Amino acid sequence: QVQLVESGGGLVQPGGSLRLSCAASGSIFSTDARGWHRQAPGKERELVALITSGGTTTYAASVRGRFTISRDTVKNTVYLQMNSLKPEDTAVYYCNHLRSGSWGQGTQVTVSS
Repeated sequence: QVQLVESGGGLVQPGGSLRLSCAASGSIFSTDARGWHRQAPGKERELVALITSGGTTTYAASVRGRFTISRDTVKNTVYLQMNSLKPEDTAVYYCNHLRSGSWGQGTQVTVSS
């Protein structure tokens, strides 16, 4: 069983930055593939960024160049650095562990002036 806990969300002005964290525990290797997804009101959940076991990263076109996914294998934590935030980035952000299919509870990100 894998447990994921997201943190770091909040309210930020357009153009600002936030860093989300996804701490994992349970039956997980620190290099397991993990992803960040988001779901805005009235929309389907979408993949934002992915980091594979080999460290390869993939981004949605809408966030490429602004968001960076990374991981700390000692802390078993994956991060999502979000820069140049836009109002359309407003959503609940979820972390998931691909091998187990586990999801965190989500963290709200609101971009508004």
